[in-house]
Amino acid sequence: MDYTFREIEKKWRERWIADKTYEVHEDNARPKYYVLDMFPYPSGAGLHVGHPLGYIASDIYARYKRLCGFNVLHPMGYDAYGLPAEQYAIQTGQHPEVTTVNNINRYREQLDKIGFSFDWSREVRTCEPTYYHWTQWAFLRMFGSYYCHIGQHAQPIEKLIAAFEANGTEGVNAACTEELSFTAAEWQAMSERERQQTLMNYRLAYLGDTMVNWCPQLGTVLANDEVSEGLSIRGGYPVEQKVMRQWCLRVSAYAQRLLDGLDTVDWSDSLKETQRNWIGRSEGAEMLFPLADGSESLKIFTTRADTVFGVTFMVLAPESEYVGRLTTDAQRADVEAYLEAVKRRTERERIADHKVTGVFSGSYAINPLTGEQIPIWISDYVLAGYGTGAIMAVPAHDSRDYAFARHFNLPIVPLIEGCDVSEESFDAKEGRMINSPMVGRERAGGLVLNGMDVPEAIAATKRYITAEGLGRIKVNYRLRDAIFSRQRYWGEPFPIYYDADGMPRPLPEECLPLRLPEVDKFLPTETGEPPLGRATHWAWDSAKREVTDNSRIDNQTIFPLELCTMPGFAGSSAYYLRYMDPHNDRALVSPEADAYWRNVDLYIGGTEHATGHLIYSRFWNKFLFDVGTSCEEEPFRKLINQGMIQGRSNFVYRIVGTNRFVSYGLKGDYDVTPIHVDVNIVSNDVLDLDAFRAWNPEYRDAEFVLEDGRYICGWAVEKMSKSMYNVVNPDTIVEKYGADTLRLYEMFLGPLEQSKPWDTNGIDGVFRFLKKLWATYYSGPDGAWGVVDDEPTADELKALHKLIKKVTHDIEHFSYNTSVSAFMICLNELTTLRCRKRAVLEPLLIVLAPFAPHIAEELWHALGHTTTICDAAWPDYNEQYLIETTVRYAVSFNGKTRFNLELPADLDRASIERAALGHDAAAKWIGDKTPKKIIIVPNKIINIVL
Repeated sequence: MDYTFREIEKKWRERWIADKTYEVHEDNARPKYYVLDMFPYPSGAGLHVGHPLGYIASDIYARYKRLCGFNVLHPMGYDAYGLPAEQYAIQTGQHPEVTTVNNINRYREQLDKIGFSFDWSREVRTCEPTYYHWTQWAFLRMFGSYYCHIGQHAQPIEKLIAAFEANGTEGVNAACTEELSFTAAEWQAMSERERQQTLMNYRLAYLGDTMVNWCPQLGTVLANDEVSEGLSIRGGYPVEQKVMRQWCLRVSAYAQRLLDGLDTVDWSDSLKETQRNWIGRSEGAEMLFPLADGSESLKIFTTRADTVFGVTFMVLAPESEYVGRLTTDAQRADVEAYLEAVKRRTERERIADHKVTGVFSGSYAINPLTGEQIPIWISDYVLAGYGTGAIMAVPAHDSRDYAFARHFNLPIVPLIEGCDVSEESFDAKEGRMINSPMVGRERAGGLVLNGMDVPEAIAATKRYITAEGLGRIKVNYRLRDAIFSRQRYWGEPFPIYYDADGMPRPLPEECLPLRLPEVDKFLPTETGEPPLGRATHWAWDSAKREVTDNSRIDNQTIFPLELCTMPGFAGSSAYYLRYMDPHNDRALVSPEADAYWRNVDLYIGGTEHATGHLIYSRFWNKFLFDVGTSCEEEPFRKLINQGMIQGRSNFVYRIVGTNRFVSYGLKGDYDVTPIHVDVNIVSNDVLDLDAFRAWNPEYRDAEFVLEDGRYICGWAVEKMSKSMYNVVNPDTIVEKYGADTLRLYEMFLGPLEQSKPWDTNGIDGVFRFLKKLWATYYSGPDGAWGVVDDEPTADELKALHKLIKKVTHDIEHFSYNTSVSAFMICLNELTTLRCRKRAVLEPLLIVLAPFAPHIAEELWHALGHTTTICDAAWPDYNEQYLIETTVRYAVSFNGKTRFNLELPADLDRASIERAALGHDAAAKWIGDKTPKKIIIVPNKIINIVL
């Protein structure tokens, strides 16, 4: 019987759906295991072979844990909102929902062909109102909460209001945008608008003025990962830095908890370090530098207050609110020109680029410890979001300050004894202080650090500035609040309307979801409003508690709704919770479902989400933990980043000035131009000539210079990209070789967490393995069923249990590539032993099932089983079968191996010597000599010294 993989795979895909094999429900009698893939965005291009890598890995683990007796949740859905669908809608006039649904259908078709064990009954799509209902709900809960530093958790805003009413800001220690101070009486005297503005300073979801990446052509704010070198990734349009009033989430309030939580999860050290760097905790001092004109003081944050004696200038971020106030008339033109030049650079690009640029503001500050005037400059190497957006520059001991000082010929004062700053700055983390204060300065400020070691100097300076009222000790974080507004159409609407005072008000939770309205175009309005400004049915009737026509707005009972939509990460920040209870219309997740599934046990996805998504989803979950919706504070217990599958490009070589192409091995004889060619018309680097001529009209009349009658293509490993014609469609592989071959081959390519090139040339070996496996079961005459019920031999059991032990270890350690090798080795051993025993071949199928489920299921039923192999029990390996009963020795004479000798493993030394010397082959090498010494390396070598 032939291995008809197309029929087999189609049969089992349909059977699994009909039998609801992968549907899962809470079952308190069984331990749970939650396996999750990072939320995919369905693009119009569909999947290429690189995309399923992580899905296959998670599917193997999910199937394995099910076989081990776990109740496994393995869901899938779609991150369905996003800029690409909206831009396509703008270009074609087609509603983005139509495009999104088409893309989802294409993804689903491709995913189904690969045989994943997803529970599709739990599918979620972020663009569906039943889903974004709960995104809006979470936003409203954040809007109605503040963060209490004393209790280290979110609290209802009503508790803050009560505190203000009783004592004003006295005793309040809450996360805020700006430190405020007022009495209870002053709070009582505020108007309703003033109170709402004050509360906005504390809300976890708040409106604030913030620096954004603004793209005028797209008419929207972009995230950092949507911008490259000042241009939008989508469309390549100019992007500028701009201060805009935006909805924000106070992620920074959770910075310390986000750091602490990293100690409780099983993530790689490198990923944790990436998160720690992004959060960027630093302990230091906030200091005040008075302006020379006496008008105000510059507030700066520094981790090295001890270096204040080495400050020779100050620097403002271009976006700092100080810039406008401190720029003198004489410098205004230069400053404005500089601000225009740098406004297109994102913060990420500014951090990466060490090019020195800047402009003098015209103003001076006073060093609070020396009394000296220091110039205030403006440069984009300082970021507005870190600290206060102003720094004291210590060029002797900071590389970027040093480069700036050398470029603009500013003083450099060393503070560490014996350091050399003639060519570069000196890392001042240790050493003995000098020039603190410098001899000859008029004022020492009452603090002398000379002679102290650095740690002692840091502590002394902190004590001094605190005692003298020059500043305060502070912990600072690099982590910024998340900008949560997008001026787009295709996103979750904000459940917010604006009252007569223009203040935001929440919709009642029972009125959710607020559905995305229809618009005539997906572009901003002619007056610059976001696309929702085109909606005619987009006002809130507070009396009837429903959406109504804009024409009825009276600012008494009918009010305008928010025109921005939420960003893409809104829908992907808590999707793992919704999978637990996707059809619940009363809650994001029921307490019962949450208590059972708790959090994700294994999360697999790309490294591109190492900061943004993981920070936001962890923040979101911690907030939901605070309000009692999530029972676990950390959402992802174990996280694996799969590597990238790179493309293996092929090239043809066109002889310059002709339509002739020369084969790779002969190209050195001609003047040629290499051209990318579609890898799908190349097999084992051999070009299909007819397919090439049909591929592009330009090559219809192509001629070829062949070698040995074939055209051999060149190759290179590059990013998989349509422009390089190296994209391999998994549908093509499945059609030609089957899904099980694809699954095994993707794992066989190399370690899961490493990037590796796709090379179709090697797939034949995996395909032959499956055909050989099939033939092992159908080994009777004319391909008939050949499995027998005979007792297995010791060698057959050894081969099986060696495989079980190896694959069990490999799956637990995600070493899937070596598991595939182990399958091949085992099958070769069983073939040599002519094993056809059920007792061996049945557990072999169970071990193979996570990797190649279709063929395993087919053969499982052929063995007589009536239930799915998914519900079989993972076999235990028996160490007894792995004990070696014989040992193979290499027998050497004077260090040169002459023959091999197989002996019982438990033989004593004297018996080993007698066996070696008594062997027929030994006489030839010993002759008439007497052995001087016999050296035995246990279980390996016998060396006879003559």
